[in-house]
Amino acid sequence: MTTNLPPQIWLYDTTLRDGTQCEGLSVSTEDKLRIAKRLDQLGIPFIEGGWPGANPKDVQFFWQLQEDPLKQAEIVAFCSTRRPHTVAAAEPMLQAILTAGSRWVTIFGKSWDLHVTEGLKTTLEENLAMIRDTIEYFRSHGRRVIYDAEHWFDGYKHNRDYALQTLSAAIASGAEWLVLCDTNGGTLPPEVSESVQTVKRHLSSVICQQAMTTPQIGIHTHNDSELAVANALAAVMAGATMVQGTINGYGERCGNANLCSLIPNLQLKMGYSCIAEHQLSELTEASRFVSEVVNLAPDEHAPFVGRSAFAHKGGVHVSAVERNPLTYEHIQPEQVGNRRRIVISEQSGLSNVLAKARTFGIELDKQTPQARQILHRLKQLESQGYQFEAAEASFALLMYEALGARQEFFEVKGFQVHCDLVEGKEASSALATVKVAVNAQDILEAAEGNGPVAALDAALRKALANFYPQIASFELTDYKVRILDGHAGTAAKTRALVESGNGHQRWTTIGVSANILAASYQAVVEGLEYGLLLHSQAEAALKA
Repeated sequence: MTTNLPPQIWLYDTTLRDGTQCEGLSVSTEDKLRIAKRLDQLGIPFIEGGWPGANPKDVQFFWQLQEDPLKQAEIVAFCSTRRPHTVAAAEPMLQAILTAGSRWVTIFGKSWDLHVTEGLKTTLEENLAMIRDTIEYFRSHGRRVIYDAEHWFDGYKHNRDYALQTLSAAIASGAEWLVLCDTNGGTLPPEVSESVQTVKRHLSSVICQQAMTTPQIGIHTHNDSELAVANALAAVMAGATMVQGTINGYGERCGNANLCSLIPNLQLKMGYSCIAEHQLSELTEASRFVSEVVNLAPDEHAPFVGRSAFAHKGGVHVSAVERNPLTYEHIQPEQVGNRRRIVISEQSGLSNVLAKARTFGIELDKQTPQARQILHRLKQLESQGYQFEAAEASFALLMYEALGARQEFFEVKGFQVHCDLVEGKEASSALATVKVAVNAQDILEAAEGNGPVAALDAALRKALANFYPQIASFELTDYKVRILDGHAGTAAKTRALVESGNGHQRWTTIGVSANILAASYQAVVEGLEYGLLLHSQAEAALKA
């Protein structure tokens, strides 16, 4: 019986183990549980949870998953082979793996003779015994084993016969998967392909001789040569059926193969089945969820899931994409849960303005006089240092103003800031006074903060809170400053970008001035104004 089903690639996520070795990344047990459940929803079949026994956090993680298991994914415990000249049954670290309770265990062992003699300080034969003994021990306790052949490609280059012997030891002991690891990340795609093909021939030979079930081949690549994704795809094309990687490519040194790139390439470009179609459309959200939990800024230029992955800036590009997205997009952004963005900048043409207006629900055409006014004002302001591609909320306010539709929630009449610098302390206390008018009523308020911008933000909120209580839900989530013309010294113009949020949406506003406080205050003011606009539009939609 034949089927038309696409071939299956088994995804193995190691964000919670290899990914946490990324410099600057740290997670709690609760963080790991949240990520594991999100990956489970995404449809990842294997999720490596960590090394139970290596630290209390991983022990607690596996205990909690025993109480509240995942819906569909196999949680996998990770550890090394036993130590030289010991017995697996007597190894405390292996006992901890059994206690973790996972059905699958991933064991890594040495493939490179250099690591055996220099790293482990033991003999090549003892290393083979370590692989056999450890896998047999877990198999005797009913565990299913994935064998990670660490430094496989380096070992294969330097001593092919011995590297293949390590795989034979794993096969004979009952490993169901042999994962070839480019641990140093220095292998090229043609080398990966050749090695995988050799391993396939070797497996066929060993199985024929010993009448055993054929284990499947997996691939685990690192990105030190910027080839982790390419190498993983090369391995699949050569016969690998498991791909190991991490969300957003997190990992040691330069990171691991990025599953956010691998999954759509495998599924949309190469015709393999990895996850369900509806789960693929959640990929961008999952990527951003993980980056939020690990507290690392998302890569805006990441392929497929980055905010700029389907952003169009040049006027010619925008015009073409408006007619047919295939002209400048290799897939539909919605397939991976992303969206098309029209970027507004000094390089924009009228097509950019019209397309951008539509994203805010504003319909303009080339004959609308305000459209060219908006474009002219945009280019004028960008020549002064504004950058609206990074501050779309400010551009929306600019459009509403040109159309005579900008709501005046309040009027800014002035501000003052006083800072006290305390010797020996990094932070300074600041006192800000602001004067605003709401409904023709002047309000004067003051507030303190741990810096001038924080004080200004607090004073402005205090002045407006009685009129707009929804401001309590707004928060300043990010603040960036850039000096635009450093050669001017302290008289240089400053660009301030303020990101704000209300728990559901985020928006960015901009201010430019030779006075850093004035630039910052402008961005803060527009951030609050745009938040109030969103709230007003939401209320109007509910009433409608």
